[in-house]
Amino acid sequence: MSHDDFDQEPVKGLPELPPEGEVILWQGRPDWWALTKESLNLYWVAAYFVFLALWRYTVLSDQVTIAQALSGSSPFLVLGAIVCGLLMLTAFIQARATVYTITNRRVAMRIGAALTVTLNLPYTQIANATLDLRKGGTGTIALDLLGDTRLSYLVCWPHVRPWVMRRTQPALRCIPEAAKIAAMLGDAAEKRVTNPVISRKNAPVSPNAVAAE
Repeated sequence: MSHDDFDQEPVKGLPELPPEGEVILWQGRPDWWALTKESLNLYWVAAYFVFLALWRYTVLSDQVTIAQALSGSSPFLVLGAIVCGLLMLTAFIQARATVYTITNRRVAMRIGAALTVTLNLPYTQIANATLDLRKGGTGTIALDLLGDTRLSYLVCWPHVRPWVMRRTQPALRCIPEAAKIAAMLGDAAEKRVTNPVISRKNAPVSPNAVAAE
């Protein structure tokens, strides 16, 4: 029997129903292949094992036959293939467990495969958003938070701006059509910030007040 860990969510990606007046503008998740390349550095890891194999082959080729040198260096390629496969699996699982949500009031991020957390980031707490656009249209939107808001880099990884650890910047990582989504987020944030919410609060009745005759 299949089991969905998030089947209790009233709305996909959100721990509770949005309050009255909040509208979901977009939901999405990272592109798992782009996440593998950018967050888990797949190409660098593959190049490292290829380098080890070439180095081993060069050392052995002066001492044994070519066939023996190839045989002696091939374990590095096999190990590299296994590691790269694990990286791709990790990125795929991370992407499938992630839901980014943009509303007219906030950015919500359900992240984490093993330890799932949901970040609620109102536009009033976001100082700036930075777009890192990559070839193919995927990109990362990093959110610089205002005030004393602090987030754990390790808990949020890989959904953070890389190597910015002093003030962790949560990020919508490796999303498709990133330029379009960034423009949508900017418009929603601008409208929210420039149009303050005015709540009505009934004034307390003074005990000395006298009804008008």
